[in-house]
Amino acid sequence: MNLAILLPDMPTRRGASCPRLDFGLLAAVAALFSIGLIMVTSASMPVADRLELGTFYFAERQTLYLFLGLALSLLVLRIRLAWWERCSLLCVLLAIFLLAAVLLPGVGIEVNGSTRWLNLVVLRLQVSEPAKLLTLIYMAGYLVRHGDEVRETSAGFLKPIGLLTLAAVLLLMEPDFGATVVMMATALIMMFMAGVRLWKFGALIAVAGGAFAVLAISSPYRLQRLTAFLNPWEDPFNSGFQLTQSLIAIGRGEWFGVGLGASIQKLFYLPEAHTDFVFAVLAEELGLFGILVLLGLYAFIVLRAYAIAAVAERGGNLFAAYLAYGIGTWLGLQTLINIGVNTGLLPTKGLTLPLLSYGGSSMLVTSVAIALLLRIDYETRCTLNTLPASGTAAAKRRRSSR
Repeated sequence: MNLAILLPDMPTRRGASCPRLDFGLLAAVAALFSIGLIMVTSASMPVADRLELGTFYFAERQTLYLFLGLALSLLVLRIRLAWWERCSLLCVLLAIFLLAAVLLPGVGIEVNGSTRWLNLVVLRLQVSEPAKLLTLIYMAGYLVRHGDEVRETSAGFLKPIGLLTLAAVLLLMEPDFGATVVMMATALIMMFMAGVRLWKFGALIAVAGGAFAVLAISSPYRLQRLTAFLNPWEDPFNSGFQLTQSLIAIGRGEWFGVGLGASIQKLFYLPEAHTDFVFAVLAEELGLFGILVLLGLYAFIVLRAYAIAAVAERGGNLFAAYLAYGIGTWLGLQTLINIGVNTGLLPTKGLTLPLLSYGGSSMLVTSVAIALLLRIDYETRCTLNTLPASGTAAAKRRRSSR
């Protein structure tokens, strides 16, 4: 399938044609979309019946989110990367605005003690989801504009960290510890890929680690959540309940699972079965085979993102390269954390499994991220095929032609 219809801003030229869709990336994403819709349907039916919302209530809403995500992706595909690069500073300001707005009395929606959502009528927007992507766009733009300063001076390294720290503080006030870790870790890896020296990361990680330790110790609730995963069986009916039920579900799956729709743990034993713990239901119903397929799909997407970034970097489009590195890192890191939580390797965090868990915010933002990857790949191939490009790649080509 040719992208000329979706991307009319880059028409074909004589002797060259628009690159085709990355079929492998799209196939992996489509497979995760399909698996996610099936697993959300399976995991959510008991909850929907108990709440008297209709058996397929959550499945129907997830389908709506999926189509909204596809529509938004098509829109993002039509936007040149140069526009995102120019608006990168506005992106982080928008992220901070959203994170601050949700904390205002009467604006943010509180659920289970956390204030993370804005009511947009069609869906509740979890502001940490767009904030993560917006900060990645900002970081990619900053690394292009001030790359030498970031690599050579401590002040240049700390300047973008300052804005990200403000966003992190707002996230912790919600509180959303998991999103804070993902955002900061992804930003640091982007800076590492841009050539920042390793000792700077060591110093920053030491400071950040000390700050997180103080935060954990200062809050008994937070400390309990961070330590409960070490021995969930010590209190299996209270602090360890969620994790023990998840481990039981994963253990019941064995090699090939108990069968699609036959999960026992989703029947009111496993909390958040269709959101944060959908992986446990998948493991129970599809077994180790299903887990390996799922891990293979995520690994392919992350590796493909890094491959796209490497090609863009060789082509001189540094903004595209850093953004692709960031998207790949973000998706991979969030996947590892979610699976780590489900398997008891990490403390419980409210992070969704990208493209799989129920939730409109995660679905829409992840769809946009995938669309950006496709756009990066498209513009990179256009550059290689001497078709029009944008952003830093186009600027470098104009300078070299003078």
